[in-house]
Amino acid sequence: MNKGQIMSNTNTGTVKWFNEEKGFGFISQDNGGADVFVHFRAIASEGFKTLKEGQKVSFEVENGQKGLQAANVVAQ
Repeated sequence: MNKGQIMSNTNTGTVKWFNEEKGFGFISQDNGGADVFVHFRAIASEGFKTLKEGQKVSFEVENGQKGLQAANVVAQ
């Protein structure tokens, strides 16, 4: 699998935690898969991009530099 290659269709999950100061966090997948790293640049919204703990999201999973990471993250 190449870096940046999308591994699956749209998934759903819950934000496990997100650090606004550092701009990253993790999403717990609803399908029971491994937690997925999320960077603020992957959040599909205007203005200040952040997520809240417990927030439901949809996202795609891609292979990043250090493992699975979220792409095209949309808050539900």
